[in-house]
Amino acid sequence: MNVIKYFSPLLKEKKLIEDLPIVIRVRKFDEAAAKEFSELMSLAQNTGQPVVPVIIDSYGGQVYSLMSMISDIRHSKIDVATIVQGKAMSCGAILFSFGKEGMRYMDPNATLMIHDVSSMRFGKVEEIKASAEETERLNRKVYMMMAENCGHHKDYFLDIVHEKGHADWFLDIADAVNHKLANHAHIPTFKITTKVEFDLG
Repeated sequence: MNVIKYFSPLLKEKKLIEDLPIVIRVRKFDEAAAKEFSELMSLAQNTGQPVVPVIIDSYGGQVYSLMSMISDIRHSKIDVATIVQGKAMSCGAILFSFGKEGMRYMDPNATLMIHDVSSMRFGKVEEIKASAEETERLNRKVYMMMAENCGHHKDYFLDIVHEKGHADWFLDIADAVNHKLANHAHIPTFKITTKVEFDLG
């Protein structure tokens, strides 16, 4: 995504010019990435920018880290635009759906991939059972949230994945638009204009 800045020549604070606007890039879904996401989202609330662009180019990762990012988006006081460049797979595809309706952008050559939440738990039988139950709970939760974000009935994506035999489901831009995941088949340009005015009263 291109960020074009128009700053008044009277504005000399270099750090302000370099740091604005806050643009969040998501490549991983782990605790470190979730922490950085939260910090940047918090900073963006106080910049005066009208929207927070979240650029996703990720193979996915940990679902609990995804849930932390979702919480930050839901509690944002300003709109969040999600933009897919390259790929948004697994957790990335879910996060993409949390862009405000009308603000979900996807590069024409990008790819989404949706699949079931994975359980990597090994151990005693009861531990494996508990892990499987939690995996199923999370799986239903994220699919239902994604369906709600896209204006579908709650089991919309669950039903499709089930029909596909729970295999990885790859979507190009046409598929993403058809299923109401993507609103736009292009990458937006973020234009920032800052001016300085003096008033002696």
